[in-house]
Amino acid sequence: MRWYFRALGTRRIVEFVLLAAFLIFFMGPLLNLAVLAFSGSWRYPGLLPQTWSIKWWSFVFKQEDVVQSISLSFMIASIVTALSIVICIPAAYAFARIRFPLSRFFLFSFLLTHAFPKMGLYVAIAVLFYKLGLMNTLIGVVLIHIVNVLMFMTWIPTAAFRNIHQAQEESAKDVGASPFRVFRSITLPMAMPAITVASVFTFLNSLDEAQGTFLVGIPDFKTMPIVMYSIISDFPSNAGAVFSIILTAPTIILLVAAQRFVSADLLAGGFQVK
Repeated sequence: MRWYFRALGTRRIVEFVLLAAFLIFFMGPLLNLAVLAFSGSWRYPGLLPQTWSIKWWSFVFKQEDVVQSISLSFMIASIVTALSIVICIPAAYAFARIRFPLSRFFLFSFLLTHAFPKMGLYVAIAVLFYKLGLMNTLIGVVLIHIVNVLMFMTWIPTAAFRNIHQAQEESAKDVGASPFRVFRSITLPMAMPAITVASVFTFLNSLDEAQGTFLVGIPDFKTMPIVMYSIISDFPSNAGAVFSIILTAPTIILLVAAQRFVSADLLAGGFQVK
């Protein structure tokens, strides 16, 4: 019996150490950013700043590019998410319900944008956009963002549509519901959690996109990540910490809000080719 309690105590100590290491590894950088962003004076070897201040927040928001980049990033991310839903949801439904030649190949092809280094893909797209006159245009930036998020908006909803039992849809058809009403009243509501998750991932991915925007949108379209790089390189680390928090906050808020829709089975099923 003593051996059992001793082993149980050792197990709890190990679990506590692992949890502490996990929190330090993931939360440590965020806490460091928060302290830097609100520090007025922080000199070695002090563990905490000697003085606290919000002067760096005022400094960042006085930069003309910062406010414009925030509004531009949210506008582009909203447009990209809306267009991706309109384009990809019908495609996801077709992949899930219609058997056509090379369907698995076409579905797998949406992974290619994440299977190779993105810079090479973006350079090839930039050459094409240059010939089409889409460089340094809002349409060009939106299109290159959409290319980067096709995987999320296709694979996850496809898995959701496949997991809906068609018997429920057939029952509605038997009582006289039209195909459109069946889709609107039964299929779409049951797939909505997965579509919501895919939309959140799409929005956040567009919000964080920098390489494609830099190649296609510079000099007129400077989004938050692009401006953040310039702030980090040209200004003190305190200013970079402030802007990093501004860029990270939407990610945390949206992921927490979407947590009720996220499940391991949903995400695992979303990345299986059947």
